[in-house]
Amino acid sequence: MELQAGRGEWFCALAWARLLGDRQQYARALEVLAPYIATGWWPAAQAQAELLEGWGRADEAIALCRPYAEAGDRLVLNFFARLLSRHGHGADAFALLRPGIDDWFLAEGLVDVAEVAGLDEEAAALLEARIAAAVPACDDPDCGRLRLEPSNAFPLLAAIRERQGGIEEAIELLRRRESTSVNGRDALADLLARHDRIEELRAYAASEYHGHAAQRLAEVFEERGDAEGAITVYRPFAEESDGMWHVVVPLSELLVRHGQGNEAIGVIRTLADRPGGAEDWIVHTLCTLYADLGRAPDGLAYLDILKARRGGKEDWDFFRIRLLLMVRLGLLDEAIEQTQTHPEQDTWYAAWSLSDLLATAGRAEEALSVLERHPACNTSLRAKCLIDLGRIEEAVQVLRQRPQPAPADDPWAGTHSTEPPF
Repeated sequence: MELQAGRGEWFCALAWARLLGDRQQYARALEVLAPYIATGWWPAAQAQAELLEGWGRADEAIALCRPYAEAGDRLVLNFFARLLSRHGHGADAFALLRPGIDDWFLAEGLVDVAEVAGLDEEAAALLEARIAAAVPACDDPDCGRLRLEPSNAFPLLAAIRERQGGIEEAIELLRRRESTSVNGRDALADLLARHDRIEELRAYAASEYHGHAAQRLAEVFEERGDAEGAITVYRPFAEESDGMWHVVVPLSELLVRHGQGNEAIGVIRTLADRPGGAEDWIVHTLCTLYADLGRAPDGLAYLDILKARRGGKEDWDFFRIRLLLMVRLGLLDEAIEQTQTHPEQDTWYAAWSLSDLLATAGRAEEALSVLERHPACNTSLRAKCLIDLGRIEEAVQVLRQRPQPAPADDPWAGTHSTEPPF
């Protein structure tokens, strides 16, 4: 690692510096990072600042980051402001982020540092002003959407009001936002659950399209030991024409957690059997559950049904699921043979699966040979095979390769047409 760090391998240098820091060899750790810091590269400066902070040398970390923050990059500003806030400079952090209130990322940081600095009301005033300044998103007089900067002004202001005890205002603010869910979580549902407003959450779950509010309500029941109540929450979605699409995964996982695996299979199978329901992710979920419950043959039988519906053809996305079930049943050699005769067996993505099967069967040299047919697409897997074969230096060389993409053709010919269609 030390050797590669000296050769300019950044990740090796970072890992080596961390290891030296763990050994309290701080000066040597900083020497490792020094060449990278000298280039002015922010990721190196951020990494060193994190190390310094972890060593109890926050003042040095702040001094290191300050010149980068002065350049105004939003990622640097957010990191630096949070660093300041953690070490008794909350007011400075707030002042640093305040000019970026129209940026959702910086506004989020501003609200976080405001809590530490005791400046919640100042942050709230800034957000209220931005909300008041919002304009319609289009010229259509019936358009109800707003062009709001920052786009997350409503949930950020709601977060401030909630921690100030203004739950009612926070709820009303969240009802005004346009994007109800972020990363599968609904802020309004979470707020109602935190404050034990279950009937309001139930009413919201009945009208919230994505199913995230229903999921949060089910989580509340499960946390209280009421598994049946949690399962019941999802039933209205199951009755809707497309509602089960939104909750099939959390519902099936809930059923499995409470010993109702066969019921979970029934839920997924019902969805998969609907017209257009047998999408690859649904089938993958179903067959994985079959395998986990010791019913891999049933999974293969279902795939046979789908294959027959498609005139005996099985696209790779579904064939890959078949391989998983065959391996679970100990049919490794048969899986290899079927992969080698599949119509898509010469593709780079088939090489991934075939090499994995061969490696599992102890045929590492053959696995490597398969991957070498597509060198640009399988770098990390080739390196792993080489490591398994004890050919470490070759693996390092493979990982160092930087394939050069072919130059794209320039579509511009210097002329354009004014004739329709445009």
